Amino acid sequence: MTEPKLSAAEAQALATATAEAMYARDRAAQAFGIKILSVAPGQSLLTMRVRSDMVNGHHICHGGMIFTLADTAFAYACNSYNRNTVASACHIDFLAPAREDEILQAEATERSAAGRTGVYDITVRNQHGTTIALFRGKSYRIAGEVIAGLQQADRA
Repeated sequence: MTEPKLSAAEAQALATATAEAMYARDRAAQAFGIKILSVAPGQSLLTMRVRSDMVNGHHICHGGMIFTLADTAFAYACNSYNRNTVASACHIDFLAPAREDEILQAEATERSAAGRTGVYDITVRNQHGTTIALFRGKSYRIAGEVIAGLQQADRA
């Protein structure tokens, strides 16, 4: 069965509802202080302040924290269609250090989505516009929906 085509407003509403449902259950994003600035079909924009407990022995943000922010932006972008989607692979290039109290912003953009797979690019910048990291994620759609039963209800 083919899925009904959504209008731009319906697709945006679905992306917003999906992000809200995910965030309510996303204890990792909440623990890291990650905030959603915006979400749209195949896109997301998230922020995270670099806290003192995120700084490593070089007095810069631990790479794993930057990766977590980028991976979270990836997750919100690829799940924005309310189809359960997980990472199948990802890669990050660290280009500049992030420092304590900086506000990092991760912008995710869908580059390709076909069948069960997708490719997403995420750019992490600080509040001054300096690119901190480039992340590429490959997604794989699994069974189910983020908001269970929503799409079946739309077909009724």
